Amino acid sequence: MLSTPENSPYQQVLSDLRETRHHWLITGVAGFVGSNLLETLLKLGQRVTGLDNLMTGYRANLAQVRAVVPASGWANFDFIEGDIRCLDSCRRACQGVDVVLHQAALGSVGRSIADPILTSDVNLIGFLNVLVAARDARVRRVVYAASSATYGDHPDLPKVEEHIGRPLSPYALTKHVNEVYAEMFARCYALDAIGLRYFNVFGPRQDPRGEYAAVIPQWFYAMIHNHPLRINGDGDSSRDFCFVDNVVQANLLASLVDDPAAVNQVYNVAVNARTSLNQLYAMMHALLVGRFAHLEAYQPEYGAFRVGDVRHSQADISKAARLLGYQPTHRLEQGLQEALDWYVAHLGKRS
Repeated sequence: MLSTPENSPYQQVLSDLRETRHHWLITGVAGFVGSNLLETLLKLGQRVTGLDNLMTGYRANLAQVRAVVPASGWANFDFIEGDIRCLDSCRRACQGVDVVLHQAALGSVGRSIADPILTSDVNLIGFLNVLVAARDARVRRVVYAASSATYGDHPDLPKVEEHIGRPLSPYALTKHVNEVYAEMFARCYALDAIGLRYFNVFGPRQDPRGEYAAVIPQWFYAMIHNHPLRINGDGDSSRDFCFVDNVVQANLLASLVDDPAAVNQVYNVAVNARTSLNQLYAMMHALLVGRFAHLEAYQPEYGAFRVGDVRHSQADISKAARLLGYQPTHRLEQGLQEALDWYVAHLGKRS
């Protein structure tokens, strides 16, 4: 694990949250990132309202959170089963809230190409509803999940927030429009908003199922069950993989930062590293081969490049470091190792 000084901005935020209670709304609370945010906030004694329609989130994720937080912490959580596409649900969820952590979205480049209308409906109308409800409830700040997909076909590496290209998928377009909407609400309604461009987040409670699953849980599941593992393209495509603890840190820093220059901005959230898909496979195989004998002779399959995917991705995180105090605590290898027991225990179950 990367070292984090005891007096770092994040450690100070954690200390402050142990002393001061806020009311948080997490949209997409039953999803992967949302449930990790929920776990952290409840352990810190915070009050949390969660909103989720359970389209891509799961009650099982909430049950796992409940199992690891104190009973007194769980009592501070209120769950609303509702859809961000319904303005009334968003208004109900925002009542009395100080900070909105907006994680609800329909992810996946591939899914957006297959169904651009559904992706746009959730990611655009849903996001607009959250902003309107937050504005009307006088929420102090909205921190929302943006995406590295916004960089599109811009060729430069590492990716810098101010330079983006043309979107390569409907999903990428929706996430860019989210940023434009947030900027407009800041100008027109004085609603504080901060966008976090996530780069290939992974960790516990990430769904391995379905054709639109993220690569790391999907590959762990395939290897554990001795299923075929497909690498799109030649395996030399690279990504900046980011462990979910880094994402939780960025959300909390963005929520409580008081520097006016840091607000109404977008930030990369990653570790400023590049790992090829071939390198990723080798790391994951090495972690599992000692536990599963069938992996001794296991080999991946290679197929065509996937439409809409970028070839390489890497984040410049200096802006987040400078204005938010962001210091990632986990690189890829450390995150994989820390989450390994969860992957084996939960992805090893037949579904």
